[in-house]
Amino acid sequence: MLQAQTARLKRFQYSQMHMGVRVTITLYAPDADTAQRACRSAFSRIAEIEQITSDYRPDSELMRLCAQAGGAPVRVSDHLFFVLQKAILLSERTQGAFDVTVGPFVQLWRRARRTGQFPTPQELCEAKQRVGYQKIRLNQEAKTVQLLVPGMRLDLGGIAKGYALDCALAELNRLGIRHAMIEAGGDIVAGLAPPKTAGWKIKIANAPPGRQWVYLALGAISSSGDTEQYVEFEGKRYSHIVDPRTGLGLTTRTAATVIARNGITSDSLATALCVLGEKQGKELIRTMTDVRAFIREVSG
Repeated sequence: MLQAQTARLKRFQYSQMHMGVRVTITLYAPDADTAQRACRSAFSRIAEIEQITSDYRPDSELMRLCAQAGGAPVRVSDHLFFVLQKAILLSERTQGAFDVTVGPFVQLWRRARRTGQFPTPQELCEAKQRVGYQKIRLNQEAKTVQLLVPGMRLDLGGIAKGYALDCALAELNRLGIRHAMIEAGGDIVAGLAPPKTAGWKIKIANAPPGRQWVYLALGAISSSGDTEQYVEFEGKRYSHIVDPRTGLGLTTRTAATVIARNGITSDSLATALCVLGEKQGKELIRTMTDVRAFIREVSG
């Protein structure tokens, strides 16, 4: 019976712009109406998470939280609390190489890329006073978040996209779509493999020769690196990826790809590995279960 149902499934693909990138959903469904209805719901879920976690939208839940930095605890949605909880756990595990309080530094480097104006030592020192995951207080029972220092600004760019795709895949599953893959700018989450295959065939550009193709099912892949966005100052290249511990854009070019059980893990780990670099990144991955990673430092 199940085989007969699977045999009747057809492949559909839809794309929309969300989170500043093109999001593509590929799925298998019995008919176009079912596929379109499921994708509409999945894209709506992504839009919902974007409205919660965006640091570009002044009316997002995240920015409303940041506006109350230095004040009393703020009750937040389950989605935002979960993302921040996961982020702090990774911050602790990486000793601050991953840190969503990096926002004040990120603002300086966005300006640098836009204007060519390199952050001054005074600006970096002032921003540092508002950075540090230890300055966040979470209350699990009350679902509240307190930002202890005025002017703190959270940046979920290294974790929220993976979580949004997790939520979209869960929405597809809720509607009965099991064979699906969602891709968005370097992040991929996948449900069951396409019918009669071992998995969704995905190429990993920075993997060693002979290991570049993987078959993904019930998991996630995320890639991060600084190949395109950077600023040069006095002959040195500074990445758009900022080390939260120093406030500086990375000067070592690193590409990292992570395969994990879900998008929130693969997305955040890929960002963290770029900051840690190849040696420390591999040491971290060896301590983790259900995670594989390819890390490569590029000279020049």
